[in-house]
Amino acid sequence: MLSIASAVVAYLIGSLSFAVLVSRVFGLADPRTYGSNNPGATNVLRSGNKAAAVLTLLGDALKGWLAVFLANMVAPQLGLTQNDIALVALAVVVGHMWPVFFRFKGGKGVATAAGVLFALNLWVGLATLLVWMVVALLLRISSLAALCAAIASPIVTYRFIGHTETVIAVTLIAALLIWRHKQNILGLLAGKEGRIGERAE
Repeated sequence: MLSIASAVVAYLIGSLSFAVLVSRVFGLADPRTYGSNNPGATNVLRSGNKAAAVLTLLGDALKGWLAVFLANMVAPQLGLTQNDIALVALAVVVGHMWPVFFRFKGGKGVATAAGVLFALNLWVGLATLLVWMVVALLLRISSLAALCAAIASPIVTYRFIGHTETVIAVTLIAALLIWRHKQNILGLLAGKEGRIGERAE
């Protein structure tokens, strides 16, 4: 029961869509209605409001980190295992992608997954972030950077953590990220994918 309860709490934390919440606070349009229609930091940046985009990025990353951090903190008292923490990691990302508070229309999970990786292991988070940064800085295509980081994440997790269930959870998260980027993949193949910082039309 504790395994299920911890996963449900993580899912609810993940269901807080900071792109929508921050946009409301700043009086911006709902990010699900312009650009890529994705409630994430990159799309919020298309509004032209950098502060809102940064807050969205931090909020989405923080909730991923927080869910796993809290699970680790209470694990000794509640008897949560590493398997339970791996499930929490997956659940918070699923919450972001299909948030119960926003009619199950969520984002692609990149920032939330990054927060999860940092909470699981600092080196896993840093190595995956490095992959994202190199691709993003060189090519300035957020979706391509996210896809490369997603592909790298299970490999890095295996190298620095090695726990089978954790590697499986990260692999599932990576697979979900890639699947959520299916339209971006088509855009990349067609050479029509937008670049970081482009304004919404």
